[in-house]
Amino acid sequence: MSGAAKRAMLAGPRWTSLRLRLVVVFAVVALTAAVSASGIAYWLNREAVLTRTQDSALDSFRDEMRRHAASLPPQPTPVELQGGADLMANGKVGYSVLLLDEHDGGKPVVAASDADRFTLDDVPRRLQDAVNDRQKIGAGNSAPYHLYWQRIELDGKPYLVGGSRIVNGGPTGYMLKSLENERRDLNTLAWSLGIAIALALVGSALLAQAAATMVLKPVRRLGDAARRLGEGKLETRLRVSGTDELAELARTFNRTAEALEKKVADMSAREESSRRFVADMSHELRTPLTALTAVTEVLEDEVDNLDPMIAPAVNLVVSETRRLGDLVENLMEVTRFDAGTAKVVLDTVDVADQVTACIDARAWLDAVELDAERGIMVRLDPRRLDVILANLIGNALKHGGSPVKVSVRVAEDELSIEVRDHGPGIPAEVLPHVFDRFYKASASRPRSDGSGLGLSIAMENALAHGGAITAANSPDGDGAVFVLRLPRDPADPADPAGDGTESAGPGAGGPADERGEESAR
Repeated sequence: MSGAAKRAMLAGPRWTSLRLRLVVVFAVVALTAAVSASGIAYWLNREAVLTRTQDSALDSFRDEMRRHAASLPPQPTPVELQGGADLMANGKVGYSVLLLDEHDGGKPVVAASDADRFTLDDVPRRLQDAVNDRQKIGAGNSAPYHLYWQRIELDGKPYLVGGSRIVNGGPTGYMLKSLENERRDLNTLAWSLGIAIALALVGSALLAQAAATMVLKPVRRLGDAARRLGEGKLETRLRVSGTDELAELARTFNRTAEALEKKVADMSAREESSRRFVADMSHELRTPLTALTAVTEVLEDEVDNLDPMIAPAVNLVVSETRRLGDLVENLMEVTRFDAGTAKVVLDTVDVADQVTACIDARAWLDAVELDAERGIMVRLDPRRLDVILANLIGNALKHGGSPVKVSVRVAEDELSIEVRDHGPGIPAEVLPHVFDRFYKASASRPRSDGSGLGLSIAMENALAHGGAITAANSPDGDGAVFVLRLPRDPADPADPAGDGTESAGPGAGGPADERGEESAR
């Protein structure tokens, strides 16, 4: 499984996933809508069911009170009162009845159709007070007593309790109607609504998944295309279909990719043209430079015999000719690196011997302190190591001054060569640019003895080995420190030229190896 696939799998359940957010939003909206609709439906049905049962029971109880309780004689006997209660309870509605009356002396008489199920203690005190409260008769009230009701729970079961009193000294009646069937029906309705909510939630999730797939598929294609474009596949294009916003986005991407491809092609062509120009120019300059070098060598040998007025000019011509030669060689080497034709020829060498040979070839033994143990064997390109060291040590001697200390250290898989001077160090604003080509630290000093390419070439040679060079100031403020780090056993690089030969670039062991000290300080 590819790394991208693994990352996609790991990124799947993240809360930042657009697909997950769409599903969650759809689910929340559907859940809110379903719960709201179900709650309203349940409440309306509950009120309708309870009101219908309640009205039916109370209307029946009112009629029974008028028919049976009102027909009882004044101060009925317990038997008469019991008979009235039984007659009232035998109706179609199905409720228990409790009748109360008083004999002379205030002695209460109570009759219940179902004494085990319904007693006066089951009637809330507040309801009893309301039933027995005599109202004033007026324009808005035609009767002294009214029918009152209340919903209660007995032993965890719902009931409807109603009560009224017969005027002119008649008995007081209470009824108890069970609402268990209604609660059972309402529970069934609640379960049905809950199932509907669950189905709505599942449906919303499926709908969100379908919507997310429909929306995210072109977005994913756009992301893949952008990733391929970032990887350098500038020919990447999207197939456009439709006229919506995503289609317009795909068209914009295609136009952007086309413009970018054209821009990169133009830049590559100009870069290739510039590289070819520098290479051709360098090769063309080598022929006249060879003749100039020969003439300057002759003039240099005869400078002591020349007119003292002419000798300074001859010395200037000699030095500038050599500088021009160094610049041409450096330009040719830079061109090889830019074209990818520079080849690294690896060999197993003793690092201490190589550093010593580099210092000795340039007569720097008196100005350089070497700290290196012999026997450190590393696979590298000796010629390119010589170029790197010549530029680093020469730069330190030129800008930092002696003594320059070169320290060689080796770790398990890395070679480290540190070049330290004791000069003024490198200004902070210059440090990021010391390896830039032709970089000048001061615009007032555009000319220097070096070509301005030495440290850049040193870095390119280090990178060709799979290593790097870092530049910094000494922590104690005494000079600058350049550190070359190379792998101890790099892989053999491919031969870009394809002919197995090495370019005769800088650093062949002669004085030309001293060229290119970067004038960045």
